Amino acid sequence: MSLSVQTWQLRAQFAAALSRLYATEVPLYSTLVEVSAEVNREVGTTERVIAERHGAIRVGSPRELADVADLFAAFGMFPVGFYDLRDAHSQVPVVSTAFRPIDPDELDHNRFRVFTSMLSTADQRFFSPDLRTRIEGFLARRQLFDPALVDEARRIASDGGADRERAERFVADTVDAFALSREPIDRAWYDELSRVSAVAADIAGVTTTHINHLTPRVLDIDELYGRMSQRGVAMIDAIQGPPRSAGPDVLLRQTSFRALAEPRRFRDDDGAVSDGTLRVRFGEVESRGVALTPEGRQRYDEALAAADPAAVWHEYFPATDEAMASSGLAYYRGGDPSKPIVYEDFLPASAAGIFRSNLDFDSQSDDTADGCHYSLDWMAGQIGHHIHDPYELYEKAASQ
Repeated sequence: MSLSVQTWQLRAQFAAALSRLYATEVPLYSTLVEVSAEVNREVGTTERVIAERHGAIRVGSPRELADVADLFAAFGMFPVGFYDLRDAHSQVPVVSTAFRPIDPDELDHNRFRVFTSMLSTADQRFFSPDLRTRIEGFLARRQLFDPALVDEARRIASDGGADRERAERFVADTVDAFALSREPIDRAWYDELSRVSAVAADIAGVTTTHINHLTPRVLDIDELYGRMSQRGVAMIDAIQGPPRSAGPDVLLRQTSFRALAEPRRFRDDDGAVSDGTLRVRFGEVESRGVALTPEGRQRYDEALAAADPAAVWHEYFPATDEAMASSGLAYYRGGDPSKPIVYEDFLPASAAGIFRSNLDFDSQSDDTADGCHYSLDWMAGQIGHHIHDPYELYEKAASQ
């Protein structure tokens, strides 16, 4: 069998095609990409970083998440980490994982990550038993992905690639599955879910899924934030994540332009269809630093708990990569402080903060104790894929 298109090339084609699609759906995204590339070229970077993206999608059920896992495996993207956003500051009713390459060589070829959230319908703090039953019934009736597409993904994953014609068809079909639908939305159902959570409505109020945001990487996010604002783009109030400091950049900093009012069609109870708008998608951008060890992550959490993290940051982290490496606070390839290992994952509080900054109102939950079964092991069993521990991946990369 001729595999003229390898897994990393499939992934690169997929990321580029999704980027083109999203630019047609959210034109302001093109401005974000343009300004990010402008800043990156001034800082001095490679085209690979300029092409780097992370995406975000949302699904409703374990069955749908399992299909996503099979689809992304064909692109060499595997689940890493378990994120519970239900207990974050904004109480978003989802649990998540991130699909990404896990091998350093694959990461060097093409870094594409998709943060994937699943609605936590079993959490009675958000969903009454009656509403849960109706949501799960709705989800059971819809089919986000053509079974033939998922089957093809499994074959390509097993083969480790595809010939050119087959690859082009598979990438195009997968991208189509994430295109924003123009089908009318049941207004009453969507509004009922919105009263619980705008995120729940975005997931279970429609019959399809879509790209929630697609995020370029920028090397100076503060400069990017200022330039977007100068262009008259309404940005959220802050940059999420660690404060800017004189020392090495760590983990992940994120910001976004505010969710835009996008035209959508609605169907009322009488069957009449009318035009309206929804504000669910936004333009996120990120800056990535060195991955922290468990000790470094503990210090990070302690620093962010301070009233003014920027003012005390130097008490928790040294000002050089050499000191970070010798203190065992961050990962460096072969222990060499000139070779920091990029943080490839996500911060639950930052993700929730971005979600919250782009919502008109917060999720509504009660004080019922969380008696749900959601966990990393539960999710792995549901999707039939091992969920990798990010620290183990960083340790392995550091030892090479």
